Amino acid sequence: MKSYLLGSLLLLPLFFSCEVLAPQEPEEYELLDGPVEDLTMAEAKRFIKGDVAFNDQIFTVETGLGPIFTGTSCVSCHAGDGKGHPFVKFTRFGQSFPGVNEYLKQGGPQLQNRAIPGYEPETLPPGAAHTDLIAPIVTGLGFLDAVRDQDLIDMSDPDDLDGDGISGRVHWNTRPDYVSDRPETISKDGKYITRFGKKGKMYDLLHQTADAYNQDIGITSYFEPYDTYSGDKMPSEIDRQTISDVVFYLKTLKAPIPRDQDDPDVMAGKALFGDIQCAACHKPTLSTGYSPIEAISYKEFHPYTDLLLHDMGPELDDGYTEGYAHSYEWKTPPLWGIGLAKDSQGGQYFLLHDGRANSIEEAILYHGGEAENSKNLYRGLSQIEKDQVLKFIESL
Repeated sequence: MKSYLLGSLLLLPLFFSCEVLAPQEPEEYELLDGPVEDLTMAEAKRFIKGDVAFNDQIFTVETGLGPIFTGTSCVSCHAGDGKGHPFVKFTRFGQSFPGVNEYLKQGGPQLQNRAIPGYEPETLPPGAAHTDLIAPIVTGLGFLDAVRDQDLIDMSDPDDLDGDGISGRVHWNTRPDYVSDRPETISKDGKYITRFGKKGKMYDLLHQTADAYNQDIGITSYFEPYDTYSGDKMPSEIDRQTISDVVFYLKTLKAPIPRDQDDPDVMAGKALFGDIQCAACHKPTLSTGYSPIEAISYKEFHPYTDLLLHDMGPELDDGYTEGYAHSYEWKTPPLWGIGLAKDSQGGQYFLLHDGRANSIEEAILYHGGEAENSKNLYRGLSQIEKDQVLKFIESL
């Protein structure tokens, strides 16, 4: 009995220490994942199915991986639905001029730098124009997808008619036959307004998802049936329902929740953000049109983007184009969730399209072209004001 009591007493600190050391559940605003509010029961079940496919399904040789690829799952690039790390960067190549990729028969547009046993990974063809990219945050995409085409056109000013130095334009691009018109789609000369991807070349989330399965993982589907290695049409290695569930999951991931909005420095930084004209491209507020998902339909939201292409100057011109965007043009990336980006990047920021910037300020100072004036206005702020702007951006 004494030995039993002694053993129990010795174990008590262990039990108490485990309870003390157990991590607290993170608050909702500290997480990027999770569904939008007010999904129906059926929609919530479908969200979970898409969540499992996106975050838990890891492909192997037996389940269709490759034969050449860059990753083995969706989550390998989008940990926690967050921003990718340069360790899992991917390379696009072959397009020096808008609309023309000269290397489609040599593996373009994406370099598959890994291969299953018995195959050789691709190597970059000598002299091919290329760019390195890291994966973006994927939350809130359903809201961005549901913005009306006309709203994007109304925000654009390709000839800078108002003389403010900002000449954002929509990306008129071709799209695959398997996508359907979004509500109120506008087309021009056989081209459509595309909005996903670093240069906005993808039409919608089905286009983005089916292409990613094919180009990133080497998975053929009803939508993208051609093998990335041989170029041959192959049987589907993933069913249409799974891709549909992943698309639904991406559409119904909640928008990132801003933090510390009552902090005086954050409020001061927000005002300065507008004063130095950052909000000219990083629009604070957009609205959705009709969506069959009621939780997204006709909603106001705050992504800090205009989804338009802008000339970002020589520092960010890597000589590579996508779709009909120029090499110096980039789509305004949403700033929402940027303060949580380093949580999926090993505790350190890797910002801009290729992760070259290790802080928000460094990312700002890389801006040029249409953003040159805003950058110079930022440089002219006092250190206290700069810190307030950075604190505001990090709160998003």
